[in-house]
Amino acid sequence: MMFVNFTGESAESLKSKFRKVATSYKGQGLSFLVGDAEGGKGALEYFGVEESQVPLVIIQTPDSKKYLKANVVVEEIESWMKDFKDGKVAVFKKSQPIPAENNEPVKVVVAETLDDIVLKSGKNVLIEFYAPWCGHCQKIAPILDEVALAFKNDPSVIIAKLDATANDIPSEPFDVKGFPTIYFRSVSGTVVAYEGNRTKEDFISFIEKNKPTTSHVEDTTSSSKTEEPKKIDASDTKDEL
Repeated sequence: MMFVNFTGESAESLKSKFRKVATSYKGQGLSFLVGDAEGGKGALEYFGVEESQVPLVIIQTPDSKKYLKANVVVEEIESWMKDFKDGKVAVFKKSQPIPAENNEPVKVVVAETLDDIVLKSGKNVLIEFYAPWCGHCQKIAPILDEVALAFKNDPSVIIAKLDATANDIPSEPFDVKGFPTIYFRSVSGTVVAYEGNRTKEDFISFIEKNKPTTSHVEDTTSSSKTEEPKKIDASDTKDEL
């Protein structure tokens, strides 16, 4: 799909070239669309691109991978399409900026850091995929903070969160269809969906059960006083996408 400012100086030449390229790829499984960037801001947001990148061409494949050519000029359209067909174009990820600081107990993950913090970190990672508007996500936020603090002396464990509305998520190994969706990836590479109750105690027990080695977990509750755990039943506590 091409996004261009229809009132822009180069709009007609860009659209004309794009149509010619579309004709040359007829019958090859590609659909070509042209959209007005000014009236399609919602679409730009969906794809995770900025108005400053217009005019642009973006391709989304059936497996949800995206390929982007930003600030495209007429002379580049045909050659970029050929590079895409030849497998020479890198996948584009919608991602929030990488945080300048990431010092809170629950680590912030964005699409660009998913590999480094979760998939290839060599750590045991419990990650929450959330939406800012999700009430259930807001309820468990302080509980996950407590879980992270409980493991603060265990360098093998990371508690993390990713805003699934602002970052692309790979369909493998994660299946995110509602919020919150929580997964645990062990240092050995095993990925397990969390379906238990959302209490500090249950999260800790789940992590200890699924990580390859056991470590001391600091008990942050007072030994002289027993309190009822913060408990949220996981059943019927997920907002749909």
